[in-house]
Amino acid sequence: MHKDNTGAVRTDSARARRLVTRGIVTATALVAVTGIAAPAGAFAAPSGAAGAVADVSRTGVEQRVDAASILEFELTPEQYAMSDRDFILVLWRKAKDAGGRWDAIRVAAEEAFASTSADDHVRFITDGIRKASVIDAKRQQEEAAEDRNTRTLKSQALIAVGIPTSPELLGLSDENFIRAIMKHEATTPEVRKAASQALGEKDPAAWREFITNGVREAHDRDTANERKELEQKDREKAQRQLELDARRNAGSLFGIVPSEAMLILGDDNFIRELINRTPAEAQDTELFAAAQKALNSSDAADWRTFIHSGANQAYKRDAEIKAKKKADSDRRKALAIQAQAAKTGVRPNLVAAAEKALRGTPEDVSVFLREGQYRALRQSLQAPKMSGWFIRQSSVDGGSTFLAPVGAKGKESDREDATWIVQDALAAEPGCFSFESVRKPGFYLTLKDSRVRIAPSDDSPEFRKDATWCAHKGLAGDGTSFTSKSNKDSYLRQYKGDLYAAVKGGKRGFETAKDFEQDVTWKLSTPLAG
Repeated sequence: MHKDNTGAVRTDSARARRLVTRGIVTATALVAVTGIAAPAGAFAAPSGAAGAVADVSRTGVEQRVDAASILEFELTPEQYAMSDRDFILVLWRKAKDAGGRWDAIRVAAEEAFASTSADDHVRFITDGIRKASVIDAKRQQEEAAEDRNTRTLKSQALIAVGIPTSPELLGLSDENFIRAIMKHEATTPEVRKAASQALGEKDPAAWREFITNGVREAHDRDTANERKELEQKDREKAQRQLELDARRNAGSLFGIVPSEAMLILGDDNFIRELINRTPAEAQDTELFAAAQKALNSSDAADWRTFIHSGANQAYKRDAEIKAKKKADSDRRKALAIQAQAAKTGVRPNLVAAAEKALRGTPEDVSVFLREGQYRALRQSLQAPKMSGWFIRQSSVDGGSTFLAPVGAKGKESDREDATWIVQDALAAEPGCFSFESVRKPGFYLTLKDSRVRIAPSDDSPEFRKDATWCAHKGLAGDGTSFTSKSNKDSYLRQYKGDLYAAVKGGKRGFETAKDFEQDVTWKLSTPLAG
């Protein structure tokens, strides 16, 4: 019974494929006879022009050793002898394999590699890689500072509540860190309530605000409630508790748990102890400056004001400064992603997502960097000159790929079949990409002989090459054409609705020269399954 049903499905699928093939032939004929096509301006910007590439070696041993030293590897005899352009490819792969450590070098190497100018190749090896490494070093410093700041904020939050700090707690994500606080036995009622509210908002900005300010403010409410109860019994003891709570709070802002000996110091000596215990790297802050200013005053009221409110105000100024620096850094990163994606012409959805985030709030940009940029790698590939026809896969047909009309309001499964994640090339080739199926993660557009279909990656060198497609300016003008990494003369072509890697004017039927340029020019359009 199961076998009969499968056969029926396959028969229906085959019948649908015949209808699609007839439709594609009819639509192609309609374009040829009437000139009807997609609206003007509907096609993606060209991804770059193909041209003769300089294959010369003008850089010397010392220059190459210097370039390699930046990426921390030693040259092989073959790398001394290769052309400048091939050596740039070596540098690009080293940067790419570093997992984001040298992103600026990777991007600069891609641009140099894509150039047909020997001068551009020399400039990158002798100077460009060094300039890019400065950008990478600055970014790494910013990221390290942000990581330190995040851990400091969490440490201060734990100290405020009275929870012992540990590397495990400090290493948690913001969301899980708040969960840990909420569940801890030392957490007081108002803190637990505020933590629950922050988690309920499902907003990373709310989580960070809770960690930065909310946890202490909630703890202050708890201590105020305790003092209120105490005051009804013993006003003098309640006042003493107020002083101790203020000192513990001020200490937490400095990342310090005041000892009993510190708590009984005079106000000026308490502030002096905070200053003395502040590490050098934390002294360039509003908080440290405010402490020094208070201590330098001869008025005891200034000392008390700092402990009770001034420290908290200075801490918030520091938080605002750090938030502004992070927002500026995030914005630069998003702009770089946008610019690089715009240059390739193969990821217009990523460009649009970056532009949208940059028009929004700093948190919108932060969310884009954390999550949105990866979601925005999705694209649909529209057929040449045929609006509404897209490359799709069919699991029922054993991973076959073909053209089919798919609507933006069609079935979700159909839209997912016609949506692809534009990944960096599996074969690690600059200017090239691999298309992963949204419907079947881990499956890529690849070759079986000359037929294009989807298959799961086995991570072999052969598969990585077969699943790598290099972008060029569309042969028919507007749009993008893709050549196979396995065969650089073969283009991704539709022929009567099916997909092939085809050589123009080849011996096989799908390689006919008729309509070749049109059939190999694609539009990267809005993803049907976003």
